[in-house]
Amino acid sequence: MTFTPSIKGLFSACLGLLLASSVVAQKPAVKSLKGNASGKPVSSASNTKSAGDPRVEALLKQMTLEEKVGQMTQMDLSVYAIPGRKEVDFDTVKLAEGIDKWHIGSILNNGQDHAQDVATWHKIINTIQSKAGKSRLKIPVLYGVDAIHGATYLSGGTLFPQNIGIGCSRNEELARKAGVVTAFQTRKSGIPWNFAPVLDVGRQPIWPRFCETFGEDPYICGKLGSALINGMQGSDLKSETAVAACMKHFLGYSFPFSGKDRTPAYIPDWMLREIFLPPFTEAVKNNCKTVMVNSGEINGVPVHASKYILTDILRRELGFKGVVVTDWADVRYLHSSHKIASSMKEAVRLAVDAGIDMSMTPDSYDFAKFLAELVKEGSISEARVNESVRSILTLKYELGLFEKPMAPVAMESDVIKPEHVQLSLEAARESVVLLKNEKNALPLTKGKKYLVTGPAADWLPSLSGSWSFSWQGNKPELYAKTDKSFLTAFKEKAGEANVTYSKGSDFWYAPDGMINDAVSAAATADAIIVVLGEAAYAEGEGNIDDLDLPQGQMDLAKALAASGKPVTLVLLEGRPRVIRDLEPVFPGILLGITPGPQGSVAMSEILFGETNPSGKLCFTYPRFSNSFLLYDYKHTEINGDAAVWPPPPKRAHISPQFPFGYGLSYTTFEYSALSTSAASLRGDESLTVSLKVKNTGAREGKEAIDLFISDLYASLTPRIRRLRDFTKISLRAGEEKTVTFTIDKDDLNMVNADSKTVTEPGDFEIQAGGLKTKISYIAAAKKVALK
Repeated sequence: MTFTPSIKGLFSACLGLLLASSVVAQKPAVKSLKGNASGKPVSSASNTKSAGDPRVEALLKQMTLEEKVGQMTQMDLSVYAIPGRKEVDFDTVKLAEGIDKWHIGSILNNGQDHAQDVATWHKIINTIQSKAGKSRLKIPVLYGVDAIHGATYLSGGTLFPQNIGIGCSRNEELARKAGVVTAFQTRKSGIPWNFAPVLDVGRQPIWPRFCETFGEDPYICGKLGSALINGMQGSDLKSETAVAACMKHFLGYSFPFSGKDRTPAYIPDWMLREIFLPPFTEAVKNNCKTVMVNSGEINGVPVHASKYILTDILRRELGFKGVVVTDWADVRYLHSSHKIASSMKEAVRLAVDAGIDMSMTPDSYDFAKFLAELVKEGSISEARVNESVRSILTLKYELGLFEKPMAPVAMESDVIKPEHVQLSLEAARESVVLLKNEKNALPLTKGKKYLVTGPAADWLPSLSGSWSFSWQGNKPELYAKTDKSFLTAFKEKAGEANVTYSKGSDFWYAPDGMINDAVSAAATADAIIVVLGEAAYAEGEGNIDDLDLPQGQMDLAKALAASGKPVTLVLLEGRPRVIRDLEPVFPGILLGITPGPQGSVAMSEILFGETNPSGKLCFTYPRFSNSFLLYDYKHTEINGDAAVWPPPPKRAHISPQFPFGYGLSYTTFEYSALSTSAASLRGDESLTVSLKVKNTGAREGKEAIDLFISDLYASLTPRIRRLRDFTKISLRAGEEKTVTFTIDKDDLNMVNADSKTVTEPGDFEIQAGGLKTKISYIAAAKKVALK
């Protein structure tokens, strides 16, 4: 077995997890789940989805088996579009086959891989719904799209920072507003279903979908993800400004052992529940209407075939009532890739039995064909099919598609508004993280001569990453004409005559002479801005073998740092690329982690001091490519050598490049007076945590305050700390505010060895801003019934 450098560091730890883990998909009994991202209880539910809307029940009675399995089938738009045409024109014969013969219930937009304008979207939706309206039962088609950080498939649509940037902002209201705008532009285009948000917890930074997560902490993922869901779904799904959200990818997708996309994960059940489940629990609590399934496998069981995950946990424990949709071709992959089904027909049986409602097929009718055969043979009951169809039809009624299936009448100017772009800029400003500012290297001074260099400096896709007007996001010609690369935005701030540009290197290597050209250009500059990072990528196309920046970029940066001129490093990346050798020689470092197309403006404002940075890392920035120790590490990860004799040379066990929660400002903040309203919690009581935060600098600034709680002793080895709440405040120079948090026993809970969420009596430490205090938890005495 061969391991890349990044995998070696994970091997021993993951092997231990594998040996300790139970087989997730084959648990002998359903475990109770009593906590969510905010620690609040949720009720259990039965597996079956009971009859509800009488309109749905009446329609179900009229449907043939073929019409039912058709509703469970989702096809890609490319199946019905005439190939080779820039504009979408339908093959009317194929569309008629899909709707009249196969009765398809849904269409998505992946294979047609480029954004469309409002008029084209209206044409697409209206053509499909017009045909569906002439079918026997006139059931509308449910159209879905991946609008994961804004209206990503709408030409000129507003893009926001990827979720990782929203996580760095620590701003729930910004997340909610971004959801509102995304839903507005998507639904006004005629599309009622959005495959977002990603609620996977980013615990594996080499994973190419890391930027789609809200970071490494389950609480942040649950709170900000639910804010997006609430913004997208609003209070009425029938509104022309709301879409059905889709929490994805259920469950454990973001922790592949190799770091490569869609590769196996090994996750013990307690970890699955304590780390990866809480964001989805929070989303169910916030009434998210749909869920997409993890394409990978956990402990040898593909999640699309896991009845334990899709039925026992999702349906019974979380009480989810909505639609469960597969990811791309994942039923087929149970046969072709995972090799647990000897045929496609057997794959369909396994997936439907496990609990999927709709198969993203996406280019074959085999799913519908084989499911009908399985029902006729008695391998799958028609009652089971009815459960899925009931959920799908209910969602269509909730969206108002039966009453108004056509796209709403709207001009492009009605859909894309200047205030939407302004909100994107505000989000970008709060997502950017100032990582280093030694000797006040920043802000920069206007009027000086600057050299801007680096492969990301004039490459617009580096700002936005994946799912940006195309799947890979790497087509700059599809971006809005008003969107600016970093170079363009920087020139506008510094003055075009004051900026020289030399590319210096490509993303992967530095062709002969490129670095020398940049060094020569630096001779006439007063200061140098080096812009490094990543080109856009999505899913498996972004797989890499280690996190180190490519050597060409490293060589460029080192050559310019050696020039003797003041240098600033700007990073535009979708995951934390290792900069261990660069950090010491750059006094100023600014991180834009997929901040969106307005990130160039936001970062230029910050560099020149027009905006005060307030972003805080929602992930641990690693120092080494094979050292992925996260903020909530275990105690033995720092004192694991205690039993070794003779003692080995002292090693730095906890040494990230930048820790979780880190981020500088152009002002300073002082924390004081951390206290609790009581010394202990008893039973179901709650208490208040308060502290004072003062702006001790000379300018206004925003500060994100993270509240951590440590369980000092527990029946399973406790993590050194866990984030339990956060807030963000704005303070004028010299201003002081008191910040309060409320905690109860669920904020002290853990998942024990029996996979049960419990709060164990004992001592706990509360931490915020470097301050600490202790409380105790005392379990309530059980009441004894008197006879």
